[in-house]
Amino acid sequence: MTTHTLDTSDIDQYLGKPITSSGLREPLATNDIRRWVHAMHYPNLLHFDPAYAAASRFGRLVAPQSFPIVVDDGHGSAPACVGRIPNSHLLFGGDEWWFYPVQVVGGDVLTNERIPFDYAVKNTKFAGPTCFQRGDNFYRNQRGELVAKQRSTSIRYVAAAGGETVNTQEFDEPVWSDQEIAALEERKFGWIKMLHDLGHKERWWDEVKIGDKLPERVFGPHSVASFATEWRAYLVNVWGTMNLRKLDLEALGFTKEMAGYENDPDMQRVNPEITDGAYYGPSRGHLFPKYARRIGMPRAYGYGASMGAWVTDYLTGWAGEHGMVVHSAANYRGPALSADVTVQTGEVVDKLVDGEGRHLVQVKHLMANQKGTTLCTATAEIQLPKRAA
Repeated sequence: MTTHTLDTSDIDQYLGKPITSSGLREPLATNDIRRWVHAMHYPNLLHFDPAYAAASRFGRLVAPQSFPIVVDDGHGSAPACVGRIPNSHLLFGGDEWWFYPVQVVGGDVLTNERIPFDYAVKNTKFAGPTCFQRGDNFYRNQRGELVAKQRSTSIRYVAAAGGETVNTQEFDEPVWSDQEIAALEERKFGWIKMLHDLGHKERWWDEVKIGDKLPERVFGPHSVASFATEWRAYLVNVWGTMNLRKLDLEALGFTKEMAGYENDPDMQRVNPEITDGAYYGPSRGHLFPKYARRIGMPRAYGYGASMGAWVTDYLTGWAGEHGMVVHSAANYRGPALSADVTVQTGEVVDKLVDGEGRHLVQVKHLMANQKGTTLCTATAEIQLPKRAA
């Protein structure tokens, strides 16, 4: 295998300095929220059914906690992708989130302040020298209230090095029989039924025990169609939704075949077809195995930011409308590949009252595919209501 070097010397000048963002042109629409939960496989009536939402503690349809990531370009990774690394590519490595008790609803205008944080270079089996770069996103509403903070981790590596280690045994998609699909649909509905059974009721902190297992959540098999549905739910990937910042992907070090005009504001006015990252640019490996294999993925694969949303939605769905995730830290270990199934499980590992008097449970979360291969691990603190004494 070729020995590759990774030049990260250009990154230092950007650390700690805010970078530009791509702001929304119009306030958020209720249908933006509906499109998001549909794409994220999150069938919580609170976020798409007006009658159900009106009967909730909020009195109206609200966005899920996973939603803020849709209001800027880059899917949260932009402050973790600054500085030129020649001949490189980027994958999502994980996210840490802090959430605040501020609801997002239709008509809101969210902004994002983005600040590069730090980076470290480590040797990996996947690509040899690899840069783990982190950056912060601060999502605020039109009143200046902090909705969420996200510390995103990107994995930047020499693209050719990833291509050299691609797992050829994963080139072929698994084939599911009709009976297997029917069994999957039954498993899927088990988690959806949990949402219905909890409804508008509280999940009391008093009644949760250390060692309690969260119900499994199953979705898939994933497909190019489902990945494309996810892609379109990120508002930046619909023409004209944002005042796009100008970004030179080749200047960041992306290889020519994976750079192009993705989300380029000038080219979008001339030929928007070639600004769509689903087809051209660094994101097209998600949908086209030819390009996926050149950067180390064996076939079409899902989006890291969506994986982060799956974590948040799984935990908030279990907590119910009277609870909320206050903090989570997730590490992405592998992609959701086309034709694979994703299975989420969790276990309560601690109960505590924090310095703010919040009653919290700590949950260890695991995301794996149908073969048991780990896709993501996470730890989260979830606030639950306490029964009156």
